[in-house]
Amino acid sequence: MSRYRRANTAGGTYFFTVVTYRRQPILCDVPIRTALRDALLSVRLTKPFSIDAWVLLPDHLHCVWTLPPGDNDFSGRWSVIKNAVTRSVGAQYRREEWHNASKTKHREGTIWQRRFWEHCIRDDTDLQHHIDYLHFNPVKHGLVKRVTDWPHSTFHRFVAEGIYSPDWAGGMDEPEDVIE
Repeated sequence: MSRYRRANTAGGTYFFTVVTYRRQPILCDVPIRTALRDALLSVRLTKPFSIDAWVLLPDHLHCVWTLPPGDNDFSGRWSVIKNAVTRSVGAQYRREEWHNASKTKHREGTIWQRRFWEHCIRDDTDLQHHIDYLHFNPVKHGLVKRVTDWPHSTFHRFVAEGIYSPDWAGGMDEPEDVIE
């Protein structure tokens, strides 16, 4: 069995990438978005954290969270969120041909990849790079020509708060410090 080493900085700020199973382009569907929003609200009631930035794309999402002091259980939060989404809309999105012994053993549906990727943010510069990357992602993937045109992103909150201008990153040209 593989042993994955996760970051464990209590009260840390983390960048996450969570991907759909077999890169299905379903995350922007209304039922999934609604289930995901409900799951996040529910988890945050019992295990608080702040969502510093977020972008939802058809087959994956990126986000930056900050956990409360003394808490490093982002893995438990993601488990509850993914399980809640699967319980809510899993039957609607179940692909029987993709279900196998491993998925049965791990009690998984066919919405999410089993794992997720996390990065512990090191400093303010690292945070800004990851937030810029996250917000530019819809342009990078060719979903829109301008960041402001993507509706499923905290970019609009950042504009309202004066952090970004509405024309931030212009069009198809990547910002200088985008992370690959």
